[in-house]
Parts: sequence; structure tokens; C-alpha cells
Amino acid sequence: MTKSIAIIGGGFSGTLAAINLLRHCESRLVLIERHPLAGEGLAYGAAHPAHLLNVRAANMSAFPDDPGHFHRWVAAQAPGGDPNPFVPRLRYGEYLRELLDEARHAADGRLEIVRGDAVDVIRDGDTTQVVLADGRRIGVDTAMLAIGNLPPHPQPGTAGLPERLYAPDPWAPGALDGLGDDDTVLALGTGLTMVDVVLALRARGFAGRIVAMSRRGLLPHPHAAAAPPPDPLDERPRETGSALLHRVRARANAIGWRAAIDELRRFTQDMWRAASDQERARFLRHLRPWWDVHRHRLAPSVAEALAALRDSGTLTVCAGKIVATASDGDALTVTWRPRTSATPETLRIARMINCTGPQGDLLRAAEPLLRDLVARGTLRPDTLRIGIDVDSQSRTIAADGTSNDWLYALGPMTRGAFWEIVAVPDIRVQSWSVARRLANAQWVGGEGL
Repeated sequence: MTKSIAIIGGGFSGTLAAINLLRHCESRLVLIERHPLAGEGLAYGAAHPAHLLNVRAANMSAFPDDPGHFHRWVAAQAPGGDPNPFVPRLRYGEYLRELLDEARHAADGRLEIVRGDAVDVIRDGDTTQVVLADGRRIGVDTAMLAIGNLPPHPQPGTAGLPERLYAPDPWAPGALDGLGDDDTVLALGTGLTMVDVVLALRARGFAGRIVAMSRRGLLPHPHAAAAPPPDPLDERPRETGSALLHRVRARANAIGWRAAIDELRRFTQDMWRAASDQERARFLRHLRPWWDVHRHRLAPSVAEALAALRDSGTLTVCAGKIVATASDGDALTVTWRPRTSATPETLRIARMINCTGPQGDLLRAAEPLLRDLVARGTLRPDTLRIGIDVDSQSRTIAADGTSNDWLYALGPMTRGAFWEIVAVPDIRVQSWSVARRLANAQWVGGEGL
């Protein structure tokens, strides 16, 4: 059994890893988090009160062996309310912090939470050294990268734009500050990040105009009540490519598109792993935008709020591509080409906000920790360059193709290997599995037999 483990990142992935390790093994743990508070991460700590979970409470338990845990927690705090609500994300952050505190107090000093910025991980003989920005070094047997999502990729034509006109990271301090009611804001992207930014702007009192633009102009669809299909899938679909697409479309016609997507959920990781690199690349290039808006849905109340903003003219959604940008005093002139037209149009805005979603390409990451690990050959990008290359056990893979049994990666940055690894139900299983493997608990339970 591993004697000591450092978990780099105290968000959802790192918090669950710590809790599960404390449950399953006697290892000494060090949870390293750069922000003042561990146990919530960006998604649940930097959220606005208007931001709701995109999944109902019944599916948001932190524990795969107790799927109703969060549901009971919510019901205990608000008895008599909605039996299966879409809970504010800030409350989910409270839930995670409470779980971490309980696990820490029950651990007899085996968990140490260190505030610091990890900038390197070095293997020195049989010891793994985690190097912090202030020069401290933490020696352990094994390290885990639980760094969550990285900021959006820089957008073409934005280099050198002043901060008052362009916000490259919508979650950075000040990204939404200083806007007046006569201003127009351009959100690059029309997915879940854009939805969060629009809700945050409105909750802060911004009464100006918001234009959301992406190449296809697709918006996430809302959740709806749906009964289980009468004949759900009992095995993984074997089709690939266009044959699989036709199958899902036929299934959607028979049972509804939500049910057709949802019944794939327990097979999606296996389907992804079985697909070739070429098939995965075709999916990302041609189908990912449509998959995302159907798979990652909005709470109905959020969808209704967006519809009301569109109906009032406050929010405009465009399909198109930016051709050029030019700063002009306190404003930014954006030239863009609509998807259905060859004639460019111009838009004068007070600020452009990058809402294109988290990046995954390690070769473009600005994070010093990742940059140095890649440069040294300890990590490598996955073949699609959407995250960290890991094996089926979540061990990172070095540049020479060997797995690092001393360095794991958890969460969204392992999407290249698992694809469905950005939501709570998937990350909780991954953190559980890795924790039990390091504790050899899978053999005790018969899972390795």
C-alpha cells in the first residue's frame, strides 16, 4: 500500500480523491490548493448565487456506493421542498467542504491541507517531490494531478487588447467589472460558460445588451422530465461513425432524444475507449458541438431565463466567425462574418469575454506545472490534444509511452482517455477507483478477481 500521497488541487476531483483515500487506506495525505479554501474548486467556489447545478440533486452524490447521499443532504436542509431540485452550485460547494471536514476530523491527523502553488513534480529515486512556488518541497510516494479545467484557449486576433476591452478568462477577478447599462458585451461561445457569464452579469445588475457568438450558434438544451424507456439498452452499441449516428437518431425518434442520449451514459466511456483515434477525431470535428448541447443540459429555470432575455432583445445569439478586431478608445470594433453570409458585419462593444470553454491542449497551456512536466517528458498530451495522456488506471503516460506509477491524473484533463469525465457522476467513480487501487481495496472486495 502507498504510504504517502500528495493531491495537487483541492477542487471537486482532489477533494473526492482525498475523501476516498481516507476511507480506503491508511496513507498520509497532503492536499495542496493554491486558493484560500480547499474543498470546492472553481465550479462551486467561484459560482454566483444565480448559478444552478446542471444535474438534479438525485444524481449528484459524491459517493458511487451511496448514490442518494447528496439528495438526503439537500432534503435534510430544506425539508418539504422540491423532491429533486436543481441546487445552487454554492450549496454544492458547502456540501463538498462539509464532507472534507468530516473526513479530515475522522482521519486522526492523516490529512494535511497545504495552501500553496505547485509548480513541479520530480521523481527522485523512490520519492516524489512536489515543488511549491515559494520553494517548499513535499516528499511523498505518489502524486495526483487534480487540477480541474484550464482557462479557455487564447483567441486569434486578441493579442495586445487591453483588459478593459477583452477578458481572456471569464472567471478571472475583474472580468465582469466596470460595465455600464449602455454597454454591449460580446461573449465568444454559446455553451455553458456563456450561460454562466450571462446569468452572472444579470445578477450583478448589468442591464446592457449581450451578444453571444459561436460558429454554429448552438445553445445547450434544457432538462425535461422523462420516463425510462420501456426497453433500455442492455449492452454497448457496437456501431461506429455514421452507423452509430443513424442508430441514435432512430432511437431518438422512438423514445425521445433525451432518453436516447441518457441510455448511452453507462456505455460512453467504453465506446470511447473502443474507438480508433481517427473515429474520435471525426467525432470531435463534426459531432462534438451537437453532442455537447444535447448531453450537457440546463436546468429548466435557467433555460427559461435565457429565453426571456432573448425575447426581450437583451441577449442575441449569432452564428458566425470573427474576422478582425480593432480597439477604438473605450470600445472595441469587431468585424465578423455570419455563418450564412459572405458579407462581413461590424459590432461595436465595450468588452469581449472569452466563453469558449476550458482548454485541454498541454502544448498551449500556460500553467507552469504542466509546461515543465511536458518539457521534461514526464507528461505528454493525448493523441487528440484535449488533455493529459493517461492509461486505463488514470496513471499519467510519459513521452516514451511508459506509465508513471507514481503520478496519476484525475478529472476533466483525462478526457482524452475517458471522454465522459467532466461531470460529477464520472469523476466520483474515477476518484473512487484510483483510491481503492492505491489501497489494494479492489482485491479485498473481489473486484480484481
